[in-house]
Amino acid sequence: MQSPNTADTYVDSELVKRLPGFTSNYLMVNDVRLHYILGGQGKPLVLLPGWPQTWWSYHKIMPLLADRYQVIVVELRGMGSSDKPMAGYSKKEMAGDVAALLDKLGIERTSIAGHDIGAAVAFSFAAHYPQKTEKLVLLDTPHPDENLYKLPMLPTGAGVHPWWVAFNQVRNLPEQILEDRFHLLQDWLFDQLLEDKTAISAFDRQVYAQAYNSRDAIRASNGWYQTFAEDIQAIKGKKVDAPTLGIAGPAGYQMLSYALPPYIDQLDVKEVTGAGHFVQEERPVETVGFICDFLG
Repeated sequence: MQSPNTADTYVDSELVKRLPGFTSNYLMVNDVRLHYILGGQGKPLVLLPGWPQTWWSYHKIMPLLADRYQVIVVELRGMGSSDKPMAGYSKKEMAGDVAALLDKLGIERTSIAGHDIGAAVAFSFAAHYPQKTEKLVLLDTPHPDENLYKLPMLPTGAGVHPWWVAFNQVRNLPEQILEDRFHLLQDWLFDQLLEDKTAISAFDRQVYAQAYNSRDAIRASNGWYQTFAEDIQAIKGKKVDAPTLGIAGPAGYQMLSYALPPYIDQLDVKEVTGAGHFVQEERPVETVGFICDFLG
């Protein structure tokens, strides 16, 4: 009998069995093999995960959304079971991957939601592919802009000091330090950024740790951060035409309310009490309620 703690427990083919009606799939786009999870019926809704997680970060809300929408959870290049090339990690390029994937699936227009790095890619998708974007949902995180240069180098005593944004800019060193022990960083982040510490279980943490433990995975995911200067330039003068919803806990609510209005005219931001950074895992029912009310 297989032990529940073996590595096979955490692979996509086993994880997706926990979500009846969903399938694990792959497609080649822009010379990269992307992994995506598909399920549900109705108008399409793309979900993009963030760092340091995978498609599994949406597992609590996917079944609830699938009652109304065709849900497509895409692992970005460098994430989870998607390829990890040496380049192509700007948010505009990764948005291009999503657009190419949708073209292959025959989806001309979609609503799109993202969390963390996935939110930045979703924003970029809406900004650069307005003809493909129905509505935009941003979970806790805006797109990188020049406000990033204002992040303090030292702790200020106000909230969590985001030191990892700088750490992930360093090339070669993080993967030497964290290979086979990425859980140390992940657990620290989860414990600091969760309001409800139980929302990401020991099982969930093992899923994410296994996905990020290799050198290639650490290098690739840090690539998402190492393009920030390019990302900042890419949205200068850009506007998002699509109606946009921001959803976040109290700290994220303040950030989205400050960061998004210069880029989005049709904007609504909702605050989810009792949630930290990982809002869709901490408050899944409230998050789905806001999304469904917004998408209709």
